Amino acid sequence: MRRLFLKTLAAAAAMAGFGIARAQPRTIKFANQNAKGHPVIQGMERFAQLVEQKSAGRLKVNVFPGGALGSDQANVSALQGGTLEMASMNSGIFGSLVKDFEIYDFPFLFANGREADAVVDGPIGQALHRKLEDKGIVGLAYYELGFRDLTNSKRPITKVDDIAGLKLRVIPNPINVDWVSALGANPTPLPFPELYAALEQGAVDGQENPVATIQGAKLYEVQKYLALTHHQYNPQSVVISKKFWDSLSADDRRALQDAASESAHYQRELARGAAAGILEQLKKAGMQVTELPPAEMAKLREKMKPVIAKHSAAVGEANVKAVMAEIDKVRSAK
Repeated sequence: MRRLFLKTLAAAAAMAGFGIARAQPRTIKFANQNAKGHPVIQGMERFAQLVEQKSAGRLKVNVFPGGALGSDQANVSALQGGTLEMASMNSGIFGSLVKDFEIYDFPFLFANGREADAVVDGPIGQALHRKLEDKGIVGLAYYELGFRDLTNSKRPITKVDDIAGLKLRVIPNPINVDWVSALGANPTPLPFPELYAALEQGAVDGQENPVATIQGAKLYEVQKYLALTHHQYNPQSVVISKKFWDSLSADDRRALQDAASESAHYQRELARGAAAGILEQLKKAGMQVTELPPAEMAKLREKMKPVIAKHSAAVGEANVKAVMAEIDKVRSAK
């Protein structure tokens, strides 16, 4: 009897230990290049809160800002390999995996956030994310980095010709190299975590990013001049490793998808509401801010047209027409 009792006790202890192990939440690493406090990071932090609520504590999200887990390119490889669970990055970066994504980097594609929302939240944005699944990545939602502006340490930009000759850091992909070259500047592809040091050391003269990123990364410390060109809008894909996704229950997948969608709406509203205040902070930090007059902006758009034509052929004319048709619906509904 004593032996039977001990066996029963041991079995009960083992089951209790199994229960404790089962109760431990699964941990998700969520990576991004922006600094803590940036609207994208705030969206990710909101996502983490929602996931814990919606999964009843079964899932825990740890946010890693500031490129702590490597460059975007390194994060893509880690997602595919299953060593990183989640990331948020500029959607255009996925053009190296699926050519169609390059359309998100077209200069002057969107005039405002409403147009961008119609594309990314609609059938086109969803279809693009589905194309990543064959590459080992699942798209859940879109955050917003915002409209990009140009900074440099050499001179104020008051006309298009002022851009010529500047050595500008660009996101490492073909369309960004091409549009900078079209302006007579010298494109330097560089991962974002290396940007501050490159500016500080004079390896590059300038860069282009939304004002929230300029502030969050403290680029105002190494850049004097800011031109509000709004030449490009960046949606940010919220993505998860397919290897990790496939290991989850239906309930946990639903919790992650719902949290991503809710946090995306929260994040975009937050980003848009903060932009004007951030610009004022950059002025107070000593940046000289310029806006190109309408005639110069028209000239800037004109110089971008050959780049857009070249990459429209690469992305596919049918894809470009579909995106433009969606944008036209928004414009005609005004």
